[in-house]
Amino acid sequence: MSAPARLVAALGSGLIFGLGLSLSGMLDPARVRGFLDVTGAWDPSLMFVLGGAVTIAALGYQLVRRLPKPAFAPEFQIPTNRRIDGGLIGGSALFGIGWGLSGFCPGPAVAALSTGVLPVAVFVATMLIGMTAYRLVSGS
Repeated sequence: MSAPARLVAALGSGLIFGLGLSLSGMLDPARVRGFLDVTGAWDPSLMFVLGGAVTIAALGYQLVRRLPKPAFAPEFQIPTNRRIDGGLIGGSALFGIGWGLSGFCPGPAVAALSTGVLPVAVFVATMLIGMTAYRLVSGS
């Protein structure tokens, strides 16, 4: 598959993902913090969004098992490492702490750039700095 076709497919997928996040209200960090506030004004909407995402992903994995190869790549890239180590636990904890404090995870943060709100741009910029610092330190 040609590079432009893969780029168009990636752009289309990203636009659908961003539209879904926008329609579900997940671009609002207050909604995420409301979900985490189980002792106060708890907002269960994130649970339904995550449940929908898990359902779609499960259906997608079932489809992957039946297809010989993906439409826009030479092969499927399914993780094979099932080891739980300190890096996975530490990274998961850091992700969760950042998500809880800011109300953003990477996907919704990038989609929320479309709102033009300065704190979103600051979050995305610092996220990119952190990703770059990790690559420099780890050698990945």
